[in-house]
This record gives sequence, structure tokens and C-alpha cells, in this order.
Amino acid sequence: MCSIAGIIGFAAPAAAAAVAGAMNQAQRHRGPDEGGLWCGEGAVLAHRRLSIIDLAGGHQPMTNEDGSHHLVFNGEIYNHAFLRKELQQKGHIFQCRCDTEVLLHLYEEEGESFVRKLDGMFAFALWDAPRKKLILGRDRAGQKPLYYFVKDRMLVFASELGALRLHPDFPAEPDPEAVSDYLSLQYVPGDRTVYKGVRKLVPGSVMTFFPDTGERNSCIYWQTDFRIKTSLDFRDAAEELRHLVTEAVRKRLMSDVPFGVFLSGGVDSAVIAAVMTRLRMPQETMAFTMGFGDPLYDERSAAKISASWISGRTGGALKQFERNVPACSFEELTGLLKHFGEPYADASFLPTAILSRFAREKIIMALSGDGADELFAGYERYLAMRLVRMTGFLPESVRQIFFPMLEARIPDAGERTRAGRLRRLCRMLREPRDRQYFSILDRFPAELRNRLAGERLKNTADPARNFNFRHTAKDLAEQCMETDFRQYLEGDILPKMDRMSMAASLEVRNPFLDTEVVEFASSLPLEFKLCGTCRKHILTEAFRDDLAPEIRTGKKRGFGIPLGSWLCGPWKEPAAAVLFDGPLVRSGWVRRDGLEEVWQEHQQGIRDHRYILFNLTALGLSGLD
Repeated sequence: MCSIAGIIGFAAPAAAAAVAGAMNQAQRHRGPDEGGLWCGEGAVLAHRRLSIIDLAGGHQPMTNEDGSHHLVFNGEIYNHAFLRKELQQKGHIFQCRCDTEVLLHLYEEEGESFVRKLDGMFAFALWDAPRKKLILGRDRAGQKPLYYFVKDRMLVFASELGALRLHPDFPAEPDPEAVSDYLSLQYVPGDRTVYKGVRKLVPGSVMTFFPDTGERNSCIYWQTDFRIKTSLDFRDAAEELRHLVTEAVRKRLMSDVPFGVFLSGGVDSAVIAAVMTRLRMPQETMAFTMGFGDPLYDERSAAKISASWISGRTGGALKQFERNVPACSFEELTGLLKHFGEPYADASFLPTAILSRFAREKIIMALSGDGADELFAGYERYLAMRLVRMTGFLPESVRQIFFPMLEARIPDAGERTRAGRLRRLCRMLREPRDRQYFSILDRFPAELRNRLAGERLKNTADPARNFNFRHTAKDLAEQCMETDFRQYLEGDILPKMDRMSMAASLEVRNPFLDTEVVEFASSLPLEFKLCGTCRKHILTEAFRDDLAPEIRTGKKRGFGIPLGSWLCGPWKEPAAAVLFDGPLVRSGWVRRDGLEEVWQEHQQGIRDHRYILFNLTALGLSGLD
């Protein structure tokens, strides 16, 4: 795994090379093994490397035989051996056995459409010197990041925003619309960032840039499609799913360095751990688990059940390592947030970072179960959307009276309690149809927005607009899954795993995001995934023998932290300093009187405001003014 950076179209080569070098150094944690820089006419490319395959070769930036094409690449191409063989049969000669060189030869053979043949997770920049053309590309699901901005006829790109910000022309003006969206969703959705003029390359897309004219062209080469449904019955579909996931894991075991698997208390990671252990027998597989002292957030007991079950069925081939973590310090929180380069408030990034550091003590690459919830209906909110049908006969005017009254009778006992989930359900059912799903996710609803929003947030657009795109799915619950795959997974889950694992110089691979798995999951009828109140039904059945009975029937917890109690305990004073003495109030993002009310309500246990207070704290720590 690696990082990339570059500047295309500049007047002073020496200055551009110096800036690119600084950007490269800022991303050293992503590639501690090696750094490289190439500077030519109108282009400078930089690269940091974490060596996983072909440890001795594969140096970047990489140039083809005649020096016409130059490439920096971040990621892994799982079908590179197959592509290499095809290219060799066509006369291409390779100098090393790494996957990066395959991209150069494939571009020579196929042109820009070569990206369609890549099976993997990746972000790349390819400079075609004769045509004076830059090509940027990103993998289908958006597992690897790529940020850029354009000024006049210059384009600057990097794997992380923190590196991009080192360029003297970085457009640092905040985007109030993006801030508003972030406060609702805990991340900035879509291709935008919190800075005006700074963009993310869209997953499954390629962009070309011509510095001579400043012209840019983008195209989507892949997207999920829920319209095409399989004709397989449930039993055959489950067998096919088992085969596809097994092959996806098998692909991701290619490595020249030690590797293992993340193991939590849920179905997803247990499936990956079981398949990985079975494929590697009789070699030992290392599984890594962590937890907190709070039983609501500690998955160690469930993970231990999974580890024992898998180990018992594989002759002891799985070895589990676990760690108990006390409350994280506020200083650690501050340091980790810097890796995102913009506000980010999914608090599960903290345990993800700690787990990654823990695993890195023994391994350099790990497999994860990310993506299964979005593909196989793992979130409880998909069941909630089915209730929309049951209440469809009620006029909106009736729902806006009845459900608020019902919510008022339910105690505010916290988000992870049954009462907390019922309160959110009531809030969802009272909303207009086109806002119901958004309302389940919204951490900055109208009541809080009216109390807290400062002048800079008052006239921003409705964040629900991000959910109004053209769906391929017809069923409402499937539309929500499609939304989560295209927005929540790419904007929240994958950046969290990428930034926190790479902060520890650990590569993480996601078998559930294999293209064949994703396309097959999209083709499955919804009833194969949601069966009554059972979520991820077909995944659980496909791997029934690999899952302990307690795991198959257990409740999903999610990977969280005791955020509410920490804001009243060890984080209370430093968080208050950020909220009240930092830029939030001073710069007009938040009203002091409303913030004081919300803070006191949370401290006194009157209302659970953990999410909006943490969102605001992360915003205050982001350096936005």
C-alpha cells in the first residue's frame, strides 16, 4: 500500500518538485518503506511505498521502456498475474513482478479503457508525456482515496488532504454547504470536501486533464446496478455466494509479508476469518480483537466465541490476539483526526486506529469485513424502512401529530438502547416520504439546527438533497442500501479504515468489496437478505457451518466507543475548551447560547447530545475558521 501525489502544469520545475517532495513526506506513514520523485516537463509525480508484493522491485514513480509514460499507483491489483500473462503473449516485456508495471503495459495496449480490466483497490495517476495528458483513476468502490484541485491550468493531487494542503495555492476557503452536510452525516458526502474547489475523484471513474488547455474530462466506468436480478433459487444463490466470497478472500491472500484478520463479535468478520483460516490450513492465521471496559461497546466475548468455533473446526489453525483499551486521551483523538484533513466524526475511527496499531505489531496486511452490511442488509434501518409501507395509509398530517406524541413518551436513554432506537424510528415516521431515510441518519435535525446554527450555516441547503439521486433499485429498502453503498460506504466507512490503518502503516483488504461479490449481491432479491426480522439472511446461511450459533443469532452492535460518558468524563474539559474557546463561536458557525444549552443538557443527563457535541468538537479541531 502506498500514497501518491503530484503537480501537473507549472512554471517553475524546481519549486514544484520541492512542494511535491513536501507533500510526499507528509504521507510517509502510508508508505514508510520507500519514497520516490520524478520530475519532467510540466509534471512532477511523487510516491511513498509500503512494500507488500515484490519487496525488492516495484520502485515508483515507474516509467515505461521508452520513457513516454510515468505512473504512480496506490493499491493492489488482484488479477495482475493474469493480466501480465496476457500482455506477455502480446510481446510486452516486464522488468519486475509487481502489479504496478502491469498498468503501464496495459495502458500501452488498451488506452484509457484499461482501467475496466483492473480487479482491485486502487488510485493512480498516469502522465502521458507525448500527449501531455494526465489520467487519474479510482477503484470501483472507492477503497483508495484521491483528492485534487485545479487552478487555472494546474492540477494538484494527493492521497490525503493533509498533503494537498501543503501546496501554496491550496484553496482553503471553507464550504458552508459541506459543513452543514457534515454536521448531519458526520462526513462530507459525494465528491466534495469541506474546502471550496477541492474535490475527491468519484469511485469507479477516470478523469483526464490537459494542462495546455486546462480541459478536464471525466467518465464513470462502473456503478452498482440493482435492476438485474438472478434467477437462482435461495439454496443455489447461497452456494454461489459462498464460492464468490471464498474466491475473493483467496485473491486477497497474495502477499510477501505477514498478514492476519480483524475479528469482532459479528457475522461479517467471522465469515472472513473462517474462510481465511480454512484456505491457509495448516498454517496459523492471526486474528486481532479489541474492546473497551463498557459492556455496551465490548465485543471481546463474542469475538472469543467466534475464534474458538473457527479454531475448533480447523484443528487450532486460528490464533486470536485481543487487547483491552481504557479511555482514549483527548490528545490521541486530536492527533488521529489530523489524518482526515477535514472534519470527520464517526467515532469508531478511534477503535479502528487502536486495532490497526495493535495488529501492526505482528502483521503488515489484514483482511476486514467492511461492506457486508451495505450489500446484505445488515443495518437495522433497512428493517425500519419496511415500516414505511405499514404506515403508508396514514396521512402526513396525522403522522406529524401522532409520532411526535409517541416519541415524547419514550425516555431519552441513549442511542444504543431500545428506547433510543424507538425514538429515532418515531422521528423517521413523522417525516415526509422523501426525507424519511435521511432522518434516520441525521445528527443535526431541525430542532438542534434552530438552536445551534450560526450565521454561516443559516442559509445552507437541505442536507437531505444528497439522498435524492437516481436509484437503480425499485424497492425502498434496496434504494437505501444502494444509497449507503454509493455514499455512506465511500464517504464514511472506507475513509475511516483507510486513514486509520494507513496511519499505522497497515494495509487492509476488503473481500466483500470484490466486484463479483458486489455485483452478485446487487442481483439478489431483497427477501434473500431481509427475511422477516433476520438481516444478512443469505450470508448467514451461506456460511452457517463457519459461524457459531451465538454469532448467527446475535444482535449487531457496531464498532463504537462510550462517547457520551467520555464527553462527561475524561474529555469534558478539553472538549469544552474546543467548543467554546475555539473558532466555532468566534467564526460564526455556532451560536454560543444554543451551544451552552445543549452542553448543559448533556452534562446533566437531561438529553443525550453525544453525536452533535462530538461532531462540533471534531469540527473545532479540524482547523477550519
